[in-house]
Amino acid sequence: MELELRDNTDESRYELVDGDTLAGIVEYKLDEGTISLTHTEVDSSYKGEGLGSRIASGVLDGVRARGLAMLPVCPFIRRYVQRHPEYADLVPADRRAEFGL
Repeated sequence: MELELRDNTDESRYELVDGDTLAGIVEYKLDEGTISLTHTEVDSSYKGEGLGSRIASGVLDGVRARGLAMLPVCPFIRRYVQRHPEYADLVPADRRAEFGL
């Protein structure tokens, strides 16, 4: 499995690809320096392989590198950040309680 995470700006989503196969996505909305992560999905043929966590960490690392604030609207991303508090600082301080952070 050769996985690559890429930002498909035309579709407003991050894509985790395995060669030519779309293995998972994180959809987003970008607005003036803030990215709202709205939906995460992993193809059923990849379930149980930890790709959800892999895509979440890759996306969050990318958000940090871009200097964006992040809103974890997607329940999967929200739970991931709750379990990995090193990403909580990406959420604006005045919005953290709203997401259980």
